Amino acid sequence: MKADPSTSSASRDDDLDTLPGTGRFAVPEWVRRIAAVNEAWTFCVLLLLVVFFTIASPGDFLTTYDITQIATNAAIYLVLGVGMTYVIIVAGIDLSVGSVLVLAAVLSGEYTIHHGGAKSGWGTIAVSTLIALATGLAWGSLQGWLVAKAKVPPLIVTLGGFGAALGIAQIITGGQDPTGAVSGRLQHSIGFGKLFGQIPWLVVIAFGTTLVFGLVLAFTRFGRYTYAIGSNPEAARRVGIAVDRHLIKVYALVGLLSGLGSMMWLAYFGTTSIAGHSTDNLKVITAVVLGGASLFGGRGTVLGTVIGVFIPAVLTTGLIIMGVQQYWQDVAIGVVLVLAVYLDQFRRRGRDRG
Repeated sequence: MKADPSTSSASRDDDLDTLPGTGRFAVPEWVRRIAAVNEAWTFCVLLLLVVFFTIASPGDFLTTYDITQIATNAAIYLVLGVGMTYVIIVAGIDLSVGSVLVLAAVLSGEYTIHHGGAKSGWGTIAVSTLIALATGLAWGSLQGWLVAKAKVPPLIVTLGGFGAALGIAQIITGGQDPTGAVSGRLQHSIGFGKLFGQIPWLVVIAFGTTLVFGLVLAFTRFGRYTYAIGSNPEAARRVGIAVDRHLIKVYALVGLLSGLGSMMWLAYFGTTSIAGHSTDNLKVITAVVLGGASLFGGRGTVLGTVIGVFIPAVLTTGLIIMGVQQYWQDVAIGVVLVLAVYLDQFRRRGRDRG
């Protein structure tokens, strides 16, 4: 018997809600749309980790103290991750963020040492903050110029920047963390202080930074140009986008946020930690990739980066509570990264075939 030609495609779709004889149900449209969102998959990984550690360590994991510590520890990497998100969306990379953070912290700390040291006031704090931000901005702009104008691959530029920035910081300090590089007022107010006695100021700063640049990426011309350049730089040029200028701005942004991260680090830890940032770049890139950004450019969101930053933070905290050694923590983070990227690629291949 032939099918009634008057049957519409919409009614046929409704018939697929249940498949007679199979007992299977079609996936609702809203579920398919959610599943197509990168952040939904990343959030599921984060949620599974929270559920696992809550069951494995009942009463010990996800306490108020744990939540505060996780958020505080993730705050600096989140600020760096926001800048890295822009860079990766334009199909770039920045391996120097940790070293730029160190250099900015050292220059800021040197000014503090010679203008009151640990007892310095808010005037010194303001100037030292401007020094840190200017250092990051200048270094990022220089690297952006080399990428955009000199046409040096970003991997090479930022790898060289990684070594050069750290080397300059070590020359200035002799390789030792200077004493008196942080004002006590900065530590007690921003580093250890809390908004309304509940929310650490570092978390507030990270949240504000994330919100501002998340909105810029999603709703402004600057954000649209960022996606366009990452998707097809030649097409972006043909429609009138100043690609080289925009690339310099993007690398300047990640440098600026590295400078901001240096002040957050100084406020919280009270030291420049010259030898403690060699893997910051990998941690930040991991967070951005976990958040769904493509290393080939053209795709990524700040929201995804937020979720991606918290996955290693939650994983590390949970493993510490369970008494797992540091070495296995590194292994676990690496496995989660590879697994998350693999599942994302598997989903994308399925979507392309569909």
